[in-house]
Amino acid sequence: MSAVIDQAVTALNAKLDGGFAGNAKFVIEDEGSILLDQSGARAGDGDAEVTLTADVETFQGMLSGDVNPTAAFMTGKLKVDGDMGQAMQLGAALS
Repeated sequence: MSAVIDQAVTALNAKLDGGFAGNAKFVIEDEGSILLDQSGARAGDGDAEVTLTADVETFQGMLSGDVNPTAAFMTGKLKVDGDMGQAMQLGAALS
């Protein structure tokens, strides 16, 4: 597992404060993936209601608050596949 994924799991668990009501997956290009659900964030790959894909820089920017998830989506830096409602919920939780 990459250091980027480890750091992202820690940051997501801190931001989500105990979990996410839905079922989502972040794919960080060239690094791996993170699953999010009511149990919190953890490294791994599996099925999810929504999959969000971004490069490392975009993902780290969203976690730090420097990149707005909606703006990243609108400019093509963040790809969303699946339930857009879940994606919007997650974007709000990260802000």
